Amino acid sequence: MAKINKTQLKQLVEAAIFVADSPVSKSTLRETVLAEFTVSERALNGVLKELVLDYQPRGVQLVEVASGYRFQSVDSLSPWLSRMWQESAPRYSRAMLETLALIAYRQPITRGEIEAVRGVSVSSNIIRTLTERAWIKVVGHKEVPGRPALYATTKQFLDYFSLTSLADLPSSDVFEALDVQYEPPATATLDAPSEDDRAIETANKEREENE
Repeated sequence: MAKINKTQLKQLVEAAIFVADSPVSKSTLRETVLAEFTVSERALNGVLKELVLDYQPRGVQLVEVASGYRFQSVDSLSPWLSRMWQESAPRYSRAMLETLALIAYRQPITRGEIEAVRGVSVSSNIIRTLTERAWIKVVGHKEVPGRPALYATTKQFLDYFSLTSLADLPSSDVFEALDVQYEPPATATLDAPSEDDRAIETANKEREENE
């Protein structure tokens, strides 16, 4: 196999990641652009680390996500860069985000288990949307009557949120602390809900189920 010096290796790796339309893993680099060269694991790791450092002070950075390495703009520049596209960023309902969070933190999990935590049924549209975005997938079936599907997140989910693994997810303690912080003050006595209150609560649940 042919040899390649460090400068050429660095240039080739940088160019390959730059022109790729999805994250590039080290194994992909070896199987494609580096297939005819003799490159040690140490050398490849070395140039990748150098490239990460080279781009740190710039507007574009080289980051590692679950599927490999990719170039992406610095998060702090998003408000200005977003003006280059007419389409507005997709907005996701609270129901969808809660469902995704439960799958991420408690996977593998069934739809029924999600509903038990949220207290409302999970719309089929939510599961379909998350599946179509390739953020979740069925990884098996629970051995209980009916054998419901078990859902888990995917590498695409990690890539989208710039995570290398599930270990990078914020600790659930962060969300528990937020719940405590914003918990309304307790009162000495609680009045029974009025008919209007019950009607509003029912309407909110119906609207959430249809999202």
